Formats: sequence, structure tokens, C-alpha cells
Amino acid sequence: MTISKDLLQFLSDLKANNNRDWFNARKDIFKGHQTEAKAFFQAIHDRLEETDLIERHRIYRIYRDVRFSKDKTPFSGRFSGGFVRATAHRRGGYWLRIEPGGNSYVGGGFWRPNSNDLLRIRKEFEMDDTEVRTIMSDQELKTNFGGMIGEEVKTAPRGFDKEHPAIDLIRKKQFYFMRYFSDKEVLKKGFIEEVLQSYILLRPYFDYMSEVLTTNLNGEKLI
Repeated sequence: MTISKDLLQFLSDLKANNNRDWFNARKDIFKGHQTEAKAFFQAIHDRLEETDLIERHRIYRIYRDVRFSKDKTPFSGRFSGGFVRATAHRRGGYWLRIEPGGNSYVGGGFWRPNSNDLLRIRKEFEMDDTEVRTIMSDQELKTNFGGMIGEEVKTAPRGFDKEHPAIDLIRKKQFYFMRYFSDKEVLKKGFIEEVLQSYILLRPYFDYMSEVLTTNLNGEKLI
């Protein structure tokens, strides 16, 4: 299963002609590429289930909701979506975006944790950040993804010491990893394997965070 050069070219052309007239004249071509993208996502879903339990996956619509956006271009110019892990015991989600211009990526983590989960994560880091730093320091993870990223508060969240040794983690509001790919890499025959291997590298992090978010600070199960 591969991504075709024609699919990337269509998305590139759409970016240069992001209007309804151009798109509607080529809607049948789009539908063919959409079918290709859906098959690629399904193939990843099927392969992911060899190493994880996946509840579902979703591909986002190419039509943009522009009601509250300053950018009024009607189309996103990408195929993107995510894979949801099954049951409340498995936290974290896998992401995939196919977009020309070196904007394709795989990623995963916690994009917008709810207030309870956010506080629990921060409390864990405050109490002991050893395990998460060990996971983050894995050389293969660092080589492929770099470090954990996400929005942060400027100093320290309310109730936390700004001088705490783990404040670099505590002040985060998001906790995720991303790996970008060039168009040449996306078109390679082995791209799907790169995607899957990237997701496998995230599993120790997901397993750690799943344990954190399903226990209290005493390590007692909540679910």
C-alpha cells in the first residue's frame, strides 16, 4: 500500500486553486484520491491492530468550516485523521496527515486533555518525573520525533512551584510528539512501514500515560 504521486499533485494543485469552481470541476478526480487515502488509512488501522487495540479511525473532511476563521479558503488541501485506542484503559491517539510540501507527519499523544487529566498529569510529573524522562530520552524516539512538544503556560500553573525541577513538563498544556516527512519519503514504497514503526516508538509513552491516567497518585486503580 503506497501513496501515489498523483494524489500529492492533486493536493498541491488544490492549494494553488483553493476555490469551489476549480474543485467542483475535478470532483470525480478528488473522489478517486479520497478512495486511495481511505484505503491507506484502513491498511494502517489493520496493521496497528497487530500491536495495539484500535477502536476506530477517522479521516477529516477536506471541506473547511470557515464560519469562525479569518482564512476563508474552502478546502484543507490535505488528507488527515487519527486512530483511537480502544477502551478507557488505553490512552493516547495516533495521528496522520498527508500534505504536500513537506507538511506530512505522523504523531501522537494528548492534544487537548480535559482539566482533570491535565491536573493528574501535572501532579504525576510533580511527584516523580523519572519514568517519563527515561521514555523521552530513548535514542530512537529522539532521533525520529525529537522531544515532547505542546503549548505551555509562561511560568507555572496555579498551585505549582515555578522553581520545581520538572517545571518544564508541568507547565505544558499539551503532551505530544510529531515526525515530519518530505514528499519524497511519503511516496516511497516503505512509507507505510515508517508510519507503523513511528507509532510503535510511541507505545512506551502511551502505556506510561495510560497508567498515570487510570490511577491516583498512590497508584490505586480508578477504573
